[in-house]
Amino acid sequence: MCSLLHANCNKVPQKIIKERSHLNFIYEYLPGSFYQHMSAFHRYTAAPTENRKDWANIRALMPYLWEYQGRVLLALSSLILAKVANVGVPLVLKELVDGLGMEVDILVALPVALLLAYGALRLCASLFNELRDVLFTRVRYRAMRRLTLRTLEHLHKLSLRFHLERKTGAISRDLARGAASLSTLLNYFTFSILPIMVEFLLVAGILVSQYDVVFAFIIFGSVAVYVAFTFAVTNWRMEYRLAMNRYESQANNEAIESLINYETVKYFGNEKIELSRCDNTLSKWEDNAVISQSSMSLLNFGQAAIIAVAVTLIMFFAADEVRNGDMSIGDFVLVNAFLLQLFIPLGFLGIVYRQMKHSLTDMDQLIKLLDEVPEIQDRPDAQPLNITRGEVRFEHVAFAYQDDRPILHDIDFSIAPGKKVAVVGASGAGKSTLARLLFRFYDVGQGRVLIDGQDISEVTQASLRAAIGIVPQDTVLFNESLQYNLAYARPEATQDEIIAAVKLAQLHDFVQSLPEGYDTVVGERGLKLSGGEKQRVAIARAILKRPRILVFDEATSALDSESEQAILSALKVASADHTTLVIAHRLSTIIDADQILVMEAGRIVELGDHNALLSREGVYAKLWALQQHERLEIKA
Repeated sequence: MCSLLHANCNKVPQKIIKERSHLNFIYEYLPGSFYQHMSAFHRYTAAPTENRKDWANIRALMPYLWEYQGRVLLALSSLILAKVANVGVPLVLKELVDGLGMEVDILVALPVALLLAYGALRLCASLFNELRDVLFTRVRYRAMRRLTLRTLEHLHKLSLRFHLERKTGAISRDLARGAASLSTLLNYFTFSILPIMVEFLLVAGILVSQYDVVFAFIIFGSVAVYVAFTFAVTNWRMEYRLAMNRYESQANNEAIESLINYETVKYFGNEKIELSRCDNTLSKWEDNAVISQSSMSLLNFGQAAIIAVAVTLIMFFAADEVRNGDMSIGDFVLVNAFLLQLFIPLGFLGIVYRQMKHSLTDMDQLIKLLDEVPEIQDRPDAQPLNITRGEVRFEHVAFAYQDDRPILHDIDFSIAPGKKVAVVGASGAGKSTLARLLFRFYDVGQGRVLIDGQDISEVTQASLRAAIGIVPQDTVLFNESLQYNLAYARPEATQDEIIAAVKLAQLHDFVQSLPEGYDTVVGERGLKLSGGEKQRVAIARAILKRPRILVFDEATSALDSESEQAILSALKVASADHTTLVIAHRLSTIIDADQILVMEAGRIVELGDHNALLSREGVYAKLWALQQHERLEIKA
């Protein structure tokens, strides 16, 4: 982890932290990959750096740092004391060198004292540096922890529209990089920038007050040239570095997508297409990486040249001063020691500057994510939903995911308390949209959705969703145990309650047949279970939640006919005395509904119970006849 590598960068040899670019894009997303996510060498930006509001972003993140303000102040005090001891080492060394030229009768005591002082100062410098690290560690990691949780909380508040349009790989990298960027900025500022500034001021004061102005001019002039050269070359390199990292992230996303869609790739035998697509991106990454790395050599050589010229000039003037008797040998050693002592941390300036720019870029991506305004928000005066009867009403509702593509037109119906209403129709008719509106994943364009006369846009989202249970068409499970996934509906439920729900969902025998029973891990997205088994888990969860309102969205679509009948019986028991909305494709599953809505192109075209709709010989009757014919053909 780069933040750990540079936790005390004055101690790390420069060759260890020269710029690198690792491509392990697949490995980063394997379990336990958070370490790789934190790597400060994996950077990219989706927006030009000049568009960033760096100082505003830093101010936005300051509260995460200031929680431990006492520790911060103690760490800064330790830093200053460490630098005072560090600058004192050359001063004692000067006295020691000069002392060795004194008369023999005082030579015995003086060097011993100076040697002890020299050792004590070095020990104190190390002690205060380590104390600074210890004090600041809690600050850094607590800030990362709070920022990560804050971002995750914010992501959960964002609308379904945002999550349907998001790129999961990019979001996960933004989340990881954002937390890492805060840690990196804190590291570099506390362990690199501030120490250099403190040491620079201390050295400046000594040189200006005790020596010829030419020494201060050479040292400060060379430092200024060094900084300007480093910034100029680093800014020039940034274009290639950012392009390189954009292509790296693109290749990462392409590789992950090909693995997520593994079965689709295999179905069509398109492994070569996926490899070719990734390789084309990696080729562009390679070209930019080569230029970026080659320009690093130019930067290193230029920095070394500036240091060499400065040291040579200092030695020339210092030697001349010694020869003229204006400086002692100790002074000669002191000036050169100061110069080298300043340039050692400056050797990391290019890395510090580059990584801080990268961190500010990453921070900008995170701040933009945090600035994303949730589409669906509770009103300031929102009250919890108060369910007394459980009546649901859609009152002249119109809705469109996009303004130019309306989905629902003047939908008006109600579900009486304890009754079952089914919605049928062709794909794209808007059936599942009704469930999303009922959960308030979206706000209606026109009209209202009411529960017991309360507009759901005026109640809290938490209370609304707590009152509704759903069995979705596509059940996605956590890569955890069956026990975890079942209890997710009501974490405080007892084991007996979980088992009772599982039995009602006709899943108990299956769970008992598993070697690990309820502790069986279901795999990513529940891939170790069949479609029917996943739907049974979803049904058990809906039963366990014990909501007043139930929604079944194609709840038996993955079941065979025999299992379907068993589940339908279970659902009938589970939905007794519940207000129930059933979205169905198979008409045989909803013949007992109190009312059936037939939808076409976002409109209700027929309304009635099963027998009444058949007698009309309209759209429903045609769908029923078609499905009955298909069932007879399958049996034949």
